[in-house]
Amino acid sequence: MAIIDLRSDTVTRPTRAMREAMLDAPVGDDVYGEDPTVNALQEQLAAELGFQAGLFVPSGTQSNLIGLMAHCERGDEYLVGADAHTYKFEGGGAAVLGSIQPQPIAHQSDGSLAIADLEAAVKPVDPHFARTRLLALENTWHGRALPRQYLQEARAFARRRGLAFHLDGARLFNAATAYGVSAREAAAGFDSVSVCFSKGLGAPVGSVLLGSTALIDRARRWRKVTGGGWRQAGMLAAACIHALDHHVARLADDHARAVRLAEGLSSLRGMTVDAQHTNMVFVRVPVDRLQALDAHLRAADVRVSIGYLPTVRMVTHLDIDDDGIERAVAAFGSFFGSN
Repeated sequence: MAIIDLRSDTVTRPTRAMREAMLDAPVGDDVYGEDPTVNALQEQLAAELGFQAGLFVPSGTQSNLIGLMAHCERGDEYLVGADAHTYKFEGGGAAVLGSIQPQPIAHQSDGSLAIADLEAAVKPVDPHFARTRLLALENTWHGRALPRQYLQEARAFARRRGLAFHLDGARLFNAATAYGVSAREAAAGFDSVSVCFSKGLGAPVGSVLLGSTALIDRARRWRKVTGGGWRQAGMLAAACIHALDHHVARLADDHARAVRLAEGLSSLRGMTVDAQHTNMVFVRVPVDRLQALDAHLRAADVRVSIGYLPTVRMVTHLDIDDDGIERAVAAFGSFFGSN
């Protein structure tokens, strides 16, 4: 039987139709700006989300990095969540490569950064301090779609304090699906947005950074500096275009399956379902049973991310169907038993 891989939505494989689109894509040299499919992707996404320009890059980490470097200079700082991807899971790139100081802010339970905490973190204009220049949010954050009212409040704060406003929107389309609005509405108010195509949208690789023409011009230089210039990238861009055209509406299926997964696991004894948000389910397992559970699930051809912490995250995606959810619940059930 096929392996049920719930470790992340990054494990998705391109569909046959996506592979055919990649094979047929016209290509050129993107460093010269001559790849027609790359240009089409950048223009399509920028138009859909309401930005002047876009830049196709290999990864979301690079997209966030060059976005921060395009906004900030050496000795500047950005306000960011203490558990945000750009701060915690991207190798410290802004500090290491951009000489940009991160100022981590504690997350609220809904993923927001309290406006009062942000206000207190803005540095005075004084040579002793890094210059506070940018606020970076993440949506979704651990599967949570940030409250829409909060996004308006955060934008107002950024404008009031003269800060640029960046969104790590790796799963922006999941957030829009949860809100029941267009991605354009979910991205409104930000100066730059990074969108990932290799997660729930199912492309094999690639992200797009969106912003003003001037910002994208600066980011393009930083893409080259950080080794991200690529040549006939149109085959990869074609996968992203296919995802935009065919894989956005179906994200609702992933969310519904995450609900069913959480419901199925909630009846088991010996573990606790902590939360379900968009396409993610978080369960708590006794630490002393983690390794045995991992071995049991692997024997049942179910993969989940199990480490040394009691919280286990599972992520639904386009390679997980209804039968896969049932098999995953059954595998957990044969290990823990029912209440």
